[in-house]
Amino acid sequence: MNQKNQTNGYGISEYHDTAKLYEKFDRLINTPARALRPEALTRYLEEYFDKKCPKSKALYNRAKAYIPGAVQHNQAFNYPFPLAFSRAWEAFLEDIDGNQYIDFLQGGGSTLLGSNPKPVLEKVKALLDECGPVTCLFHEYEVKLAEFIIERFPGIDMIRLLGSGTEADMGAIRLARVVTGKKNIVKLGAGFHGWSDQLSYAQRVPGLGRMECHGIPRNIFKYIQEAFPNDIRSMERILKRNRFRGGTAAVIIEPLGPESGTRPLDYDYPRKVRELCDRYGALLIFDEVVTGFRTCLGGAQDYFGVIPDLTVLGKVIAGGYPAAGALGGKREHMERLAGGLGGKKGKKAHVGGTLAANPLSAAAGYYTLKELEKNDGVARAGRLGDRLTLGLKQLISKYRLPYVAYNQGSMVHLETAGPVLFDINLKRFWELPKKVKELYHRKDVMVKMGAAFMAEGLVTVGGSRMFTNAAFTEEIIDDALVRFDRVFRNVQNV
Repeated sequence: MNQKNQTNGYGISEYHDTAKLYEKFDRLINTPARALRPEALTRYLEEYFDKKCPKSKALYNRAKAYIPGAVQHNQAFNYPFPLAFSRAWEAFLEDIDGNQYIDFLQGGGSTLLGSNPKPVLEKVKALLDECGPVTCLFHEYEVKLAEFIIERFPGIDMIRLLGSGTEADMGAIRLARVVTGKKNIVKLGAGFHGWSDQLSYAQRVPGLGRMECHGIPRNIFKYIQEAFPNDIRSMERILKRNRFRGGTAAVIIEPLGPESGTRPLDYDYPRKVRELCDRYGALLIFDEVVTGFRTCLGGAQDYFGVIPDLTVLGKVIAGGYPAAGALGGKREHMERLAGGLGGKKGKKAHVGGTLAANPLSAAAGYYTLKELEKNDGVARAGRLGDRLTLGLKQLISKYRLPYVAYNQGSMVHLETAGPVLFDINLKRFWELPKKVKELYHRKDVMVKMGAAFMAEGLVTVGGSRMFTNAAFTEEIIDDALVRFDRVFRNVQNV
C-alpha cells in the first residue's frame, strides 16, 4: 500500500493501514457489545446529571414544549438529556450549571483554530462596528477568502460561497448535471452529504438505501446510486450500467471515507475513482466539508494528489461562525453557475442564499485560515490527534477491550460498539430483523457510553468521534486520557 508520511503542514502524519482497521471492525461487531456496568451507568446518571446539571435539565424540560425533540441540532442531544452550554473558549466548554468540559465536538469539527480565538474575534468585532453582519451585496472579504482558498486548493480555480455544506452539495450535483448533460449521481454507502432529498439516500450504513428516507418520494432516488466503500468493482459496475440509463453526471465521495472517515478508504481509492470518472465521462466531486483544512490547507486533494472537478467546503471555512459552505472547481465548470456578469453562455445552474458570503462569515473564515497558516495549526492539531489516539489504544489494551481507536490527523475515531460498522444486504431480507435489532442495541450502548464521557467532562460527537484543534495542548490530551481511563474501568467484563 502506498502510504504518505508527511509532517510539515499536513494534518495526517501517517496514513492508517485500512485493511487492518477493517479486521478490527469485524472483530468488534462480531463480539458481544461491551457496555458500561449497570451500576456505573446509574452512578453517572444520579451523581452527575441529576445532582450537577439541574439547570440544564430544567431548560430541557422547558424546551420539550416548544422544540421538536427539545433540540435544534442533531449533535446537541445527549443521553439522558442535552446539556446547555453558555461559554466556549480554546479547547473548553462550560455549561449553565458551571461545569467545565474538554471539547472534542469542536462545533462539529468547524473550530480548527479553537473556540472563539481572540485574533479572529477582534477582527470580527471591528467589522461589526463598520458594516454589520449582512449586506447582501459585494464585500472585499469574500474576495480575500476566495483568493486564499484558490491559491492552496489544486482543484479550485473559482469558488462560490454558500450558506452550508448541505447547500454546497446540492449545488455540486446540480452543476454536474448541467455541465455533463447526464443524470445519475453515484455516492458511497454511509456517506453524509447533507440532508437534501437526493443525497439522503444510503446514509449512515452501507446498503441502507432509502429505508430511513421518510418523507421523501421514492422517485426522488431514480438517479441516485450507491457503491460500497473501497469496492472499486462495485463502482465500475454502476458506471457501466449508467451508460444505458442517462449517463453518470458525477461521483461524490468524502476522500477519507464516508461519515468523516468512519468508513475509512484505502489510500489509493480516491485515485482509482478519479480514473473511473475519466473513463466514463463523469465529474468527480470531493466533499471536503470535514477534510478541507483538517487534512492540510490544500485539502485532501492536495494530500492525495488527486484533483477533483468540483469541491465542496464547509465547517472551518467560516471559522466556526454560521453560513459555512462553498462550492469550488475548475473554471470551465464554475462558469456554468448562474449569477453575476459573464460566464459561459447556455444553460446554467442556479444556486443562492441570502446569507451566503456575508461579510461576518467571510472575514471570520479568512482570518481563521490566515492564523492556521501562520502557526502551522493544521499539523499541530494533527499531532495532538495522534497523541490522543495512541493513548486510547493503550487504554483499550490495558482493559482488554475489543474497541477500535484510529485517527486521520485531528479527526479521531473511537468505536466502542460499532453500530455504524454494519452493512445491510436487502437481498438477504431474512437477516434484516436480527441485524437491525443488533444495530439499535449497539447504538444504545454507544449513546450511554457517550453519557459517561460527558459526565467525566468529555464532549464528543455521539460518543464515537472527536476533533482536536490547534488550541489543545499535550497536557489537555493527557488529562482527557485520565478521564477516558475512569470510564473504561467501568466497562462490563465478557
